[in-house]
Amino acid sequence: MSNLNKRTQSSDDDIQRFDLKPSFSNNLFEQVLQRENLQTAWKQVRANKGAAGIDGMTIEEFPAWVQSGQWALLVNKLENGCYKPTPVRRVEIEKPDGGTRQLGIPTVIDRVIQQAIAQVLTPIFDPLFSNNSFGFRPNRNGQQAVKQVQSIIKEGRRFAVDVDLSKFFDRVNHDLLMTLLARKIQDKRLLKLINCYLRAGIMDQQHFIESKEGVPQGGPLSPLLANIMLDPLDKELERRGHKFARYADDFTILVKSQRAGERVLSSISHYIKSKLKLMINTTKSCVVKTSKSKFLGFTFRSGRIQIHPKMLERFKQKVRCLTNRNWGVSMRYQLFKTSQYLRGWINYFGIANCYQLCVDLDHWIRRRVRMAYWRQWRKPRTKVRNLMRLGVKVQAAVACGITSKGPWRSSKTPGINQALSNAYLKTEGLHALRDGWIKLHHSK
Repeated sequence: MSNLNKRTQSSDDDIQRFDLKPSFSNNLFEQVLQRENLQTAWKQVRANKGAAGIDGMTIEEFPAWVQSGQWALLVNKLENGCYKPTPVRRVEIEKPDGGTRQLGIPTVIDRVIQQAIAQVLTPIFDPLFSNNSFGFRPNRNGQQAVKQVQSIIKEGRRFAVDVDLSKFFDRVNHDLLMTLLARKIQDKRLLKLINCYLRAGIMDQQHFIESKEGVPQGGPLSPLLANIMLDPLDKELERRGHKFARYADDFTILVKSQRAGERVLSSISHYIKSKLKLMINTTKSCVVKTSKSKFLGFTFRSGRIQIHPKMLERFKQKVRCLTNRNWGVSMRYQLFKTSQYLRGWINYFGIANCYQLCVDLDHWIRRRVRMAYWRQWRKPRTKVRNLMRLGVKVQAAVACGITSKGPWRSSKTPGINQALSNAYLKTEGLHALRDGWIKLHHSK
């Protein structure tokens, strides 16, 4: 750990190495503190970036802190069992459907330790997880979960039981979670350290809040702990013969009728409350036709994957912000940020049957971009000069430049479309959703 830039084996190599050791091993704690494991953990934390915790230390400052000798002192505390994790810094972010989500940001030091723990525990627990679980697991993602739901629907199951766990990460029962961990981990030192992280507490506006339950969202260890907590639910659903898919705390069960769905919803809700000590959001949990369901931003019509209307509206709101004519940044930067968002969006939602939708959205996005250009040019003289520079004849350029039409109406005029053509916007870096969709579906 003293030389953070020294080349080491990849995380895959580490996983393979640790996987050879039995889960009941009493030296898991030593594996966590192995030099190579810690270096791999640091690289992952650095790649994830993230804000500073309550100590104010940034990702960039961490290597110097290590080199100063402080890390050796921390390892000594860990080995002696006297290390106390720092409380997480509470941050609230807005949820797309309203309200706020509470995140807990650990310090960089604690993020490295948590990541090191996760790297040791993942090879132990992950092979035992259900094949119907897709969230926060190696080589699994949300798109695979959506495709599994699609395949189940094609079997004739046209009703979805959507169960919403109310504030799941905030309500994880610590005693139950530690019991589940102890079934596979016999190293009491590691169990003690994990328990310390669960009970580290929260700093909210200089006020300390004791953490009696919950797993703070924001730590590298939290996703694995969430899967461990919900694995009994997966096993229970499989035992009952249900067809389902789960991604983190978002899961849907597919059934053949409304009546069957109501029975499943009632029985599973009882199981979750009584066995897992979790709460069900009764207002959002329901039985609906798959064409009206929502799973990870998608819905399903006639066996085809479709983008849910709420996701489309959210997408348009984001594009409106990125192409805001009053943003006050250069068009090059504006196009860069817009294209960055478009690439990420289509890489996720591109699995849907949405070719024509992408064509229509591209048309709308380009018009938004032309409007932004027009607004930035501001004065009629500047508009005329730029139009002529981009190949528009004098007469047409003057007619466009002196128009009384607003930016949105002007963006549709032939002169502006000639100057800011599709080809020109592409050369300036504007990404087309259509191109991204074709690449996903037809690339060799």
